[in-house]
Amino acid sequence: MDQTQNRSEAGFTLIETTISMVLMAIVGLGVAGVFAYAATSTANAADREMATAVAQQRMEQLRSVSFNDSSLNETPSGGVVTTVTRLGRQYSVTTTISNSLVLNSSATLKTITVKVTPLASSARWASNVNTIFGSVTLVSTRTTQQMGPNRSY
Repeated sequence: MDQTQNRSEAGFTLIETTISMVLMAIVGLGVAGVFAYAATSTANAADREMATAVAQQRMEQLRSVSFNDSSLNETPSGGVVTTVTRLGRQYSVTTTISNSLVLNSSATLKTITVKVTPLASSARWASNVNTIFGSVTLVSTRTTQQMGPNRSY
């Protein structure tokens, strides 16, 4: 009778404890991997957000000048590249302006494209610059002001 009572109070065996520790280690490594992925994604999102802010600032600068201002002159097809530093990170800003005539009119249409790419190698979202995910691109159009037809009813 004493042996039966001792077996029921024996607790966990060494094998059971080892198996539970291995399972806990596997779960812990999975959680650590998710945490590392979340930290990287957060850093990339902050970098992309700053690139978007840089692109918006450049676009607003170009939209605020008069239509005939020299900063809105047509650029070469590759655009004009400048480097901007924000919050200690460097970004390449490519500004492209192209002119075209509006059909049946003497108005000129200017298409403004601002493309911002981070220069830091740590920005994984920008590692493939040949896709739309490798940069932030904003496009806007401007035209000369014209009087519309005067109609009276």
